[in-house]
Amino acid sequence: MKQFKLIISTPQGNMLEKDVTMLSIRGTEGSLAIMANHIPFITTTKDGEIKIIDSEGNEILASASSGMLTVTKETTTLLTGTFKIN
Repeated sequence: MKQFKLIISTPQGNMLEKDVTMLSIRGTEGSLAIMANHIPFITTTKDGEIKIIDSEGNEILASASSGMLTVTKETTTLLTGTFKIN
């Protein structure tokens, strides 16, 4: 499966930076699933659970506060106040 770089950053610095195949997160307009080659966009996110599938197929469950999600062809970046892997 194709991969993309995911960066999750808080005021304390980058909390996660790795190649992944999927990110599932709750945006203010509804649930989002980001995969490689997703159309570029920017949106705000809500507090809640995040699901990440890494490049080896492992599922990572985490939680984050509201923030901003930026998707480009090369990188997806989540800027958030807090991030914690469950």
